[in-house]
Amino acid sequence: MINSLNVSVSEQLLRGFSEAKKLTFEARVSTAKNGVGQLNGSECTPLGEHRIRAKIGAGQSQNTVFIGRRPSGEIYRQSMAIEQPNRDWILSRILWLCGNQSGFNRGGKFDTQRRYIYIHGAPDSHSMGIPSSHGCIKMRNSDIIQLFEQVAVGTIVNINQ
Repeated sequence: MINSLNVSVSEQLLRGFSEAKKLTFEARVSTAKNGVGQLNGSECTPLGEHRIRAKIGAGQSQNTVFIGRRPSGEIYRQSMAIEQPNRDWILSRILWLCGNQSGFNRGGKFDTQRRYIYIHGAPDSHSMGIPSSHGCIKMRNSDIIQLFEQVAVGTIVNINQ
């Protein structure tokens, strides 16, 4: 099991560590194209200490499309991206984050949870390692499915520059 996660915005990497602080998981990610920040509506990736509030999508097929944290009944295909080029695709699994630092990433206009910031799957055509999200942390579908199985609700997630 993974005991904690670290997201490096500058490296565009997510790393998972065991309770003994041993690196057990690493994957390229894509954070916000608008950079980092806590403010609601900024479409920035929030910094600081968070925890996984909820795990959503257990047992769903790879490429399941989620809308409002619920499976839409669609399975993503590349043709869907052509038909809906501006859609923000949330696929396969969702790890919903909650800030742990009152006044910084929790509460008021800086609340990560109320901003619906997730770690989630994205279309394979999306480049990883390049900031391009609307604030969330996007991963390859195979990576998010693997990570999902190794973390628990309450796992600490540190997001730093």
